[in-house]
Amino acid sequence: MTGQLGSVVLYTRKPDEMIAFYSRFFGYEALHTPGDRIVELMPPAGGLALLLHPAAKGQRAGQSLVKLVFDVEDVAAFRAEAETGGLVFGLIHQADGYVFSNAKDPAGNPVQISSRAFRAAPAG
Repeated sequence: MTGQLGSVVLYTRKPDEMIAFYSRFFGYEALHTPGDRIVELMPPAGGLALLLHPAAKGQRAGQSLVKLVFDVEDVAAFRAEAETGGLVFGLIHQADGYVFSNAKDPAGNPVQISSRAFRAAPAG
């Protein structure tokens, strides 16, 4: 028996800001069914859906063991464009054959842009 990861739940007290953030910077489209308290954010070209769920009173904003990583071929260019729109990323870090940079969404969840998915396959 196998399964495929299809979505990630993000708990938030700022659903409108979250919708605007993921739509503006990553092209997600919000789907909201009347009467459903979860808002689905669908990616523009397939991939993992983000589900915005109202945070419970006991949940602390930004306290997470999950980081959302967005595959970006040109991290520096994406970072520069995002900053013109108000999303400030940290320094660009060099890793093993790729680069990445970190930021936070409006609810304090960590997000990362990374070129890891585009790195060259090791020779051998």
